[in-house]
Amino acid sequence: MRVLVLLATILLLAALPARAQVYGPYDGYDDYGGYSYDDPYGAYPPPPDYGPPPDYREPMPQRRQPSTRAGRGTIVIATRAHTLIYTTPRGEEIAYPIAVGREGKQWYGTTRVVSKREHPEWRPTPSMRQKNPRLPAVVRPGPSNPLGTRAIYLADGLLRIHGTNDPSSIGKNASSGCFRMYREDVEQLYEMVQPGTRVIVHR
Repeated sequence: MRVLVLLATILLLAALPARAQVYGPYDGYDDYGGYSYDDPYGAYPPPPDYGPPPDYREPMPQRRQPSTRAGRGTIVIATRAHTLIYTTPRGEEIAYPIAVGREGKQWYGTTRVVSKREHPEWRPTPSMRQKNPRLPAVVRPGPSNPLGTRAIYLADGLLRIHGTNDPSSIGKNASSGCFRMYREDVEQLYEMVQPGTRVIVHR
């Protein structure tokens, strides 16, 4: 009798529809005890850099880039188009999306690369610190550094092409005059350009 009861119980359980365990979304993956990744000047130290950040770029429309006609080995920045085009010594044109200076902070003209630096430190200018006393004297290399992992210095060193700790700013007028790039893009450009490279900035 017990065997029949046990068998009937097993058959009844098998006939009921299985219910999968569903877990709600967890939004605390970027919670570092109060430190915000987007706040490089928070009260807490930056989280450890476990590898390259996720790719935030949106799919770029497929279009043919017009010839820069600026000569090989030249960087051309189209400010309104938020695009940097590097023409390699072999004549290949590589276009990158960038962030440019805010209105009133944009510069146009011809300059050149004077130096490059891996994992640069960022030192806010005295005027920046006067406007925002929370800014530290220096931000060391790491995920909170506004210059990212590479910096390419132009002219007298006041203008730069560099990475960013805010990938969402790419494609916008967002900087104080410098040109921001995605991490993988600036690292690729860094390897190709050398001091002396001509840089032309158009509207």
